[in-house]
Amino acid sequence: MDNSRMGLRTGITGHARRLPDRLDELHGPWQGTVVLPVHLTWHQFREFDVARRKPRLLLYSIVISQGRRNDVARFLNAERLREDWPELGQLLSHRMRRACERKLGLPRTDRPAPY
Repeated sequence: MDNSRMGLRTGITGHARRLPDRLDELHGPWQGTVVLPVHLTWHQFREFDVARRKPRLLLYSIVISQGRRNDVARFLNAERLREDWPELGQLLSHRMRRACERKLGLPRTDRPAPY
C-alpha cells in the first residue's frame, strides 16, 4: 500500500491517492474500540468506540482527513462508511468529500448536515 508523505499542493488527485481504490478494501472493525496511532492524533481523542455514531464520525473524519491510504483501509469499515456518509461527508473538506465520492463510489452530498 502507498504510505508516502503528502505534499502541500495535493489537490483532488492527491486526496484520491490517499484513498484505497475500492470501498471493499476498507476492513475496519464493525464494533469495539479503535486506538489511533500518534501520527493521526496526538491529543486526548485517540480511543473511539466504533459502535457509537458520534465517536465513529469523529474517528472517520480524522482518518479520512489526516490518514494515509493504509490507515483508511485499516480503520474504516465499508458498511459503516456507507451508512454514515450523508452526515460524515459534511464534516470533510469539499475536495476530500469529492475525492471520496469519486474514488469510492459514495453518493454525492451537496446539502448541509441535518443538525
